[in-house]
Amino acid sequence: MALERLEQRRLALAQAMDAQGAWPADSPWVRRAILDTVPRHAFAPDLLWTWDGHAFAGVDRSTDPDRWADLVYAGPDDSTITQVLGGLPSSSLSCPSVVADMLDSLILEPGHRTLELGGGQAWNAALLAARTGAGNVTTVEIDPGLAELARHRLAAAGLDVSVRTGDGNAGWPEAGPYDRVIATYAVDQIPWAWIAQTKPGGRLVAPWGRMGHLALTVADDGQSATGWVQGLGLFMPSRGTDQGREYHAVRGEDPPDRAVIPARDLRALTDLHLVFALRVSAPDIRITTTETDGHLTVKLHDGVSSWATAIIDPAGSTIAYEGGPRYLLSEVEAGRQHWKQRGTPPLWDFGMTVTRDRQHVWAGTADSGPYAP
Repeated sequence: MALERLEQRRLALAQAMDAQGAWPADSPWVRRAILDTVPRHAFAPDLLWTWDGHAFAGVDRSTDPDRWADLVYAGPDDSTITQVLGGLPSSSLSCPSVVADMLDSLILEPGHRTLELGGGQAWNAALLAARTGAGNVTTVEIDPGLAELARHRLAAAGLDVSVRTGDGNAGWPEAGPYDRVIATYAVDQIPWAWIAQTKPGGRLVAPWGRMGHLALTVADDGQSATGWVQGLGLFMPSRGTDQGREYHAVRGEDPPDRAVIPARDLRALTDLHLVFALRVSAPDIRITTTETDGHLTVKLHDGVSSWATAIIDPAGSTIAYEGGPRYLLSEVEAGRQHWKQRGTPPLWDFGMTVTRDRQHVWAGTADSGPYAP
């Protein structure tokens, strides 16, 4: 029965990906690898985690195989939490749609020497190996326990992948230079080691911050890398990164410091293109929106000490409050005005240039200068 459930869920995921148009047309190998060559459940641990409304609760394959299968194959845009440390997720099987998009963005070919940063459960490394062939993939995992499990899973699948234990931010120069480099965790600053270990003309795909992933091409002289935003997705940060406090911790129980009349209709913050632009111009402001029965709730916080909440009813009336030293709603409005002045570029118009000493995000063309005001 458990195997039947897995097959049902696997087929349901395939159909959902089809309906969503999530399979990359330019990389048909990705669909074959995910559905047939490297099944997702073969790289999932027996203990998975899910949010029960108060904390992360474990789901054990041996005692609840159906629920376990549901978590492994939840849906195209759902990750599967595989490790929790200190009450927060620390490792996962990424959303299938995002995995497919990032592999497509990598433009991976057989024979490409490939470096993966963040081996995790080894599913992504297995997908890379299925494309490149034996002996071409090196994956780096900082957690020794996860690295050892990855070795066993890859060996059981008959895949020749070199699993190394170390800090992914340093790459793995011993096996370089690489044709392709891919990270499975988010960074705010692209480590120069990743670019230095990529061949001129090689390609690097990495999640940037909390919003999405970029694909950078290394220049012929190896002294810079430039590329575009490829897609959206939420990624865990590198191990040890200070993630700041969550909204509820910043908000606290005290009364707000002030009531606010927003300058503009905050429903604009449901526009992903604007939200991405704000991520560039005000990177420490976190924005969440929730709609219930026509009421939109907007929450802002900086992860430290400032917060704002606004509730917009179906008629457009807004109640807003703030706390802390920063006026976050005003900062967001300034960012919206800047986006408008720049011609409201869509998120796909944003890109990044990285050199040894700095990185900057631009909109339109790489020579247009930094986007942030």
